[in-house]
Amino acid sequence: MKVLHVIPSIATVRGGPSQAVVEMVKALRERSIEVEIATTNDNGPELLDVPVGRCVRYQNLPVWFFPRFSPPIHTLREFAFSSDLTTWLWQNIRQYDLLHIHAIFSYPSTVAMAIARLQKVPYIVRPLGQLCEWSLQQSAKRKQIYLQLIEQKNLNYSQFIHFTSEQEQQEASQLNLRSPSFVLPHGLVIPARISNARQRLRQHFNLPADEPIILFLSRVHPKKGLDYLIKALAKLSHHRFTFILAGSGTADYELEVQSLLSSHHLQHRTQVTGFVQGEIKDLLLQGADLFTLTSYSENFGVAVLEALAVGLPVLLTPGVALADLVDKQQLGCVTKLDVDAISDAIEWFLTHPVEAKLMGDRARQLIIEQYSWAQIATKMSAVYIDIIQSQSLVALKHS
Repeated sequence: MKVLHVIPSIATVRGGPSQAVVEMVKALRERSIEVEIATTNDNGPELLDVPVGRCVRYQNLPVWFFPRFSPPIHTLREFAFSSDLTTWLWQNIRQYDLLHIHAIFSYPSTVAMAIARLQKVPYIVRPLGQLCEWSLQQSAKRKQIYLQLIEQKNLNYSQFIHFTSEQEQQEASQLNLRSPSFVLPHGLVIPARISNARQRLRQHFNLPADEPIILFLSRVHPKKGLDYLIKALAKLSHHRFTFILAGSGTADYELEVQSLLSSHHLQHRTQVTGFVQGEIKDLLLQGADLFTLTSYSENFGVAVLEALAVGLPVLLTPGVALADLVDKQQLGCVTKLDVDAISDAIEWFLTHPVEAKLMGDRARQLIIEQYSWAQIATKMSAVYIDIIQSQSLVALKHS
């Protein structure tokens, strides 16, 4: 069995969904499945410094990188057009038994689905939340045209649509797509424990040893609800805390967030770190007191899973797909997307540290048991085998 994963970018700046592909492929290859990745050299506004047009080892995986068309116009650059990828797919796609395509409304994904249809290679699609209501409302007219003219046919001809949460599946069901679907979440690589994380984190930011730390760690994007979170924090001026905002976004939106912090008198209580990874990311997750993600829409929320896995309680809004899990298992708090409600929830965490720690302890145990990449890869490989065997049966009937 030979499987190709296609995604517009696997650069770390693209966040959890892109990194999930890397970890998924690693776990699948550990099960002796021959898996490769085809992508562009996209790295946000920049380009990855990698060889293009040939298979290279990247994070110890076989990856085909192709040059992204990089005009100064943001919308065109984000579309990740790549003529070299198109040519390579057309010439090589039949070497693979199955394609696993990640994202829609992006050139690499769209062209991979179209070529797979034309050359009759089976494929499944993981839409990365782009079929959710909130996402479809952004640039709504353009997406509606794109969906009707191109992407709907691509989706309908897929063997399966791969959703990462039941919430994402339910929202997409309103579109009446013909393809069957399944839900399989992201897995997680559990980081090594940092025994003195609380102390080291406060020393890193020159904070008192007992300073409560509220963490936002995600892409800095309008859908993340920072407008609500910042206003909610501003209502808690009578409490001690430091807000750490870890993540990056477009220059314009980062300036907008800075303006929000300033206008709500939070700049002196906020540490803005930019994009983080590696040891500092682990330190933030293991040393903070509360993880917050008040998104309008989130088809999964990898950072939420990362927080829960190290025992950090979370505060979410219903638009985050993991909210149901957090609510049912009492791993944190789920509150409506409302400034007063968010503020009240944060205040509860600040005044109930013992109960919050119990939530974190429950979270750690549950996530380690249910969300390892080994378990996810086992389930995914079973889906692959079923698809390939069913295709073989169809071929036999027509021979």
